[in-house]
Amino acid sequence: MTSSVELPDLPAGDLPGLFEGTVPPGVYRCASVGPDVLMQAEAAGWVDAVIDLGGVGSKAEFMERTAAGLELPDWFGRNWDALADCLTDLSWWRDRRGYLVMTAGWRDFEQADPAAADTAADIFTAAVGYWSVREAPLAVLLG
Repeated sequence: MTSSVELPDLPAGDLPGLFEGTVPPGVYRCASVGPDVLMQAEAAGWVDAVIDLGGVGSKAEFMERTAAGLELPDWFGRNWDALADCLTDLSWWRDRRGYLVMTAGWRDFEQADPAAADTAADIFTAAVGYWSVREAPLAVLLG
């Protein structure tokens, strides 16, 4: 079983456009989240983080990996509301031209816990929308 949330794919050739502003920030599926993505983000002045979801099969594991990957503040309550709060108040992250969150192992997580993956995708989408009308956009790549 897979997630019911329909998310667009980001073709590899569109990645530079995400940082240049020609591709709108969003939540995108992507083939991989390699070091080249991190280098492009950093070169564009974006702050980036990777959430390793390899072997994650539950909401609790997702929260732990997300807290570690994003280096969330101590007040992160490891629940959906707290994740939404952290992603719409990025004061805990340094100021940059943009923010990039990437996951590795998203498809496996989707298959292991479709409901949690749907909720996470909804929270990511809402956070991207929140930042889309501010100076520094947020983009999420699900690899």
